[in-house]
Amino acid sequence: MPAVSAIKQQKRSIVARYAKPDDLKGAIQVLTTLLPVIGLWCAMAPVFYLSNGQVLVITAVMSLFLLRLFVLMHDCGHGSLFRSSALNDTVGFGFGVLSSMPQYVWAQHHNYHHSTNGNWARYRGPLAIVSVNEYDAMSPWGQWAYVRGRNICLAPFAGFIYLILNPRLTWIKGTAGLLWHIVRGKAARPGASLGALAAEFKTPYWKSAAEYRHMTLNNLLLLSAWALMSWWIGPGLFFFVYIVSASLAGGAGIVLFTVQHNFEHSYASGDQGWDYDAAVIGGTSFLVLPVWLNWVTGNIGYHHVHHLSAQIPNYRLAACHAEHAQLFATVKRLTLADVVPSLKFLLWDPQTRRLISVAEHKQQ
Repeated sequence: MPAVSAIKQQKRSIVARYAKPDDLKGAIQVLTTLLPVIGLWCAMAPVFYLSNGQVLVITAVMSLFLLRLFVLMHDCGHGSLFRSSALNDTVGFGFGVLSSMPQYVWAQHHNYHHSTNGNWARYRGPLAIVSVNEYDAMSPWGQWAYVRGRNICLAPFAGFIYLILNPRLTWIKGTAGLLWHIVRGKAARPGASLGALAAEFKTPYWKSAAEYRHMTLNNLLLLSAWALMSWWIGPGLFFFVYIVSASLAGGAGIVLFTVQHNFEHSYASGDQGWDYDAAVIGGTSFLVLPVWLNWVTGNIGYHHVHHLSAQIPNYRLAACHAEHAQLFATVKRLTLADVVPSLKFLLWDPQTRRLISVAEHKQQ
């Protein structure tokens, strides 16, 4: 692949030119996202009498700003929104609370995706894609459920689970397990310290004490915000707007992420022969969006540039692509009309090292 060779030759110079965060630009992006979110919530204060139609409009607009807020949180996790690491950490944590996602924990998982992009033996994406052999081993009911469960109509439900339910549930289950471990440990070894007993605890829900601290602080602040907002505008109105807007934003984010890696014959290698730069060219799409939607999504449609280097700020992705358009000529271009068709590529074929549809697999 000539494009891959060119990427390998020019990557260092491209990154050196564009991986330059700007604190002022980052601050402007934060303010133009945070202030509208605050304004939308204030518009639902008890002093205003809103019709059902107005509430629905506010909820829809809120979902767009929550999606943008999540993308900016994502950039903070890469350390690319600001030049200052302290600003990235602070804003990332705050936006994690507002988007209902423990940012530090999420960033660790997301950075793993970046380090394994295109290696489907290591990371199967948000849809948990199965290989053709794994699909063949399923029962007819299992195959039906696998395909139907990844229908775009279920995206808001997936967004609810991803953003609202799972981060709370895993924290509660993990904390309960930790407390029970400490209680049992104290009963068996009265002289053991609480710190030593906690350090012995193993769970799939966090990998370090730092992750658990971030999860706990995120959840405590979020639950406090829920209580405050319920007191201010009423629990019925608050939870309706919050749950619907967060579910829509989460669902849109999952779909957006998926089509940036799941498309017809996307590069999908196993461990053997995997090449990071080949995945940039062949396993990452260029999602061509309207200008306003590029703003909402923080230019994440330029996903090939983002995977070239996650250190390139979102406000430099478009310029980087424009300057090196010839270099990215073979990157898969998708439009909004291609989103739904791209979601049918749900099987990983390790032999051909690409993603295929169920229909194509049956033909084979």
